[in-house]
Amino acid sequence: MNDRESYLLSPARSLTEEERKLVWKMPQSHQVSEEERRICQEIKRNWDRGELKIANVLLEGDAGSGKTQLAKALSAHFGLPYTKVTCFADMDKSDIIGAILPVVSSERLEKLEPEDRAALKALYESDGLQSAAELLMNALGVTRDVAALKLKQLLKLASEQSDGEPVEYRFYPSEIVRAFKQGYLLEIQEPNVIRDAAVLMALNSALELDGSINLPTEVIHRHPDFIAVITANRSYAGARPLNEALRDRVQHTEKMDLPVKEVMIERAAAKTGYGDREVLDVLADIIISLDKTARANAMKGVAGMRSYFYWADAVAAGAAPRQSLYHKVIYKITTDSEEIRLLEEALEARGLLAALEEASQQVKKNETAKP
Repeated sequence: MNDRESYLLSPARSLTEEERKLVWKMPQSHQVSEEERRICQEIKRNWDRGELKIANVLLEGDAGSGKTQLAKALSAHFGLPYTKVTCFADMDKSDIIGAILPVVSSERLEKLEPEDRAALKALYESDGLQSAAELLMNALGVTRDVAALKLKQLLKLASEQSDGEPVEYRFYPSEIVRAFKQGYLLEIQEPNVIRDAAVLMALNSALELDGSINLPTEVIHRHPDFIAVITANRSYAGARPLNEALRDRVQHTEKMDLPVKEVMIERAAAKTGYGDREVLDVLADIIISLDKTARANAMKGVAGMRSYFYWADAVAAGAAPRQSLYHKVIYKITTDSEEIRLLEEALEARGLLAALEEASQQVKKNETAKP
């Protein structure tokens, strides 16, 4: 799978400069996973097979198992612009479809707070090719979640400012609509936290292979290049079982777990540049043990690949493995004293604390040996 060109789905498609910027750039440290290879092969194989086309993928697993990284990697392999939407419990249909915003007069606009004025001006001056959330992200320099919240505040503010005057309305599409219409790879994060059944129904209809979305201004149809990658955490606080109708619209699913130890070590070495495989081996054993112990004792936190990468990187920079274990791994799982004791006992019983102490001595020797 070294030749990314072999997985381009629409080689003749010409992306705009802005769209090319959205295609994920795969770093040299990226290690192709078995799941990644399988998804690419399956989607490419079925791309032109009509009703058997695979364009909705579910990645379900623990936090830190690499779901978002995999979604971004698919953007690179397929040559499709990547974007995402992070779901939350109180999402409404405007978060799925977009928002209708009253246009505030220039006189009233100048009386608003600078941030609100800048945000509304950015929306009013847009060409409709970007989603409202992305416009606000760029105009205010905020995250996507903050931009979504700001949009709701602007809806209320604009309605109040236009009271008693003739009102002009403009429709601003959601990120979902933009990806659906323009043919992007869209990561839909955690749809299993959504509470409103009507919101899930709107999302379900957008995932039909021949689906369409009824907007206030038009009916749009699913772009043939649109791919939806749903990423969902297992046993996550606030999460529900994934909606059955949504799950039924998925044509390919991957169960995302911690990779085998050899793959963990390869990825950590590539990501951090740390070459001591014996130390990385011990750190990986500890991550695996902590992950199993946390599950067995129904702890809310997890020990995943993110923890492993940051811990290995800290050790590579000279941090003491035993001390950094707490700050990079254990305290991410829990800060409860009783649960920490259970984790420590599990490591002790498997001889991993002794192995970590040996690794610590090895790190010290390596540091001393440096010129």
